[in-house]
Amino acid sequence: MKTILYATDYSENSIAALQFAHHWSKRMKAELIVLHIFDIPISLVSPVTIAYARKEQKRYKEHQAKLKSFYETHLEPFPKGKNIRVEVGESVSPADGIIEKAVELNADLIVVGAKGASKLKELILGSTSKVLIRQAPCAVLTVPEKADLVKIRAIVYATDFEEADIFALRKLTKLAKTFDATIKLIHISTKKEYEGVQQMQWFKEMLQEHVDYDKLEFNLIYSDCINEELNGFLEGAHADLLAMLEREKGIFYKLFNGDLVTKMQSDVSIPLLRYSLAGL
Repeated sequence: MKTILYATDYSENSIAALQFAHHWSKRMKAELIVLHIFDIPISLVSPVTIAYARKEQKRYKEHQAKLKSFYETHLEPFPKGKNIRVEVGESVSPADGIIEKAVELNADLIVVGAKGASKLKELILGSTSKVLIRQAPCAVLTVPEKADLVKIRAIVYATDFEEADIFALRKLTKLAKTFDATIKLIHISTKKEYEGVQQMQWFKEMLQEHVDYDKLEFNLIYSDCINEELNGFLEGAHADLLAMLEREKGIFYKLFNGDLVTKMQSDVSIPLLRYSLAGL
């Protein structure tokens, strides 16, 4: 991982995300970009007004100073000549602006605060984080406001036992090695879907061929209550991080769409790391 892009709106719920981004950048020896995107009023959007706004150097400098102050208030004096810098951009949509910057900077990871305290349902209801989870071309780490910056010992990866998961796990194991963490794979399905034990054995064999990491655990649960089972497993596994692969089917899609989202009750105070098929 070479570049971590942290985006903030200066709010309280983005402080924990800053601490995670800073810590991870140090552990991975990655460049940290601290970003703020202006929210341009729709009424002002036109090629002329946008071009004019971008010439307002005073406004840019003010926000660059504000970003540095935000960093120093919640972390440490802003370092000079080190692997960290601030970026300011403008967009009608903050999420679109963040994605544009991620593409421009070839970011490996976007880190943002999760809107709303720490409920898993609220983790994705914030408009910016929801768009990023759906559309960002790279991995996205959403950090709840009350998440504690602790040593990552256990990572839970929700899998559908598909080949795409193997590509995601190849990236995830690089992160796990950095923290010497155990990856606890969990698959939740009904018995009607397929023979889970056989599928899990096939998946294990595929992983052995393509993933070089020995701190892997496999768990299979039969249930129709995916959200409840996942929350219970996270608690029992003492998970420090939840990782998933976003796609238009499977466990991630079932969790973060439709009625299941609105039915979530349990609090989850750990960050969510989302991979996308486009970024693998």
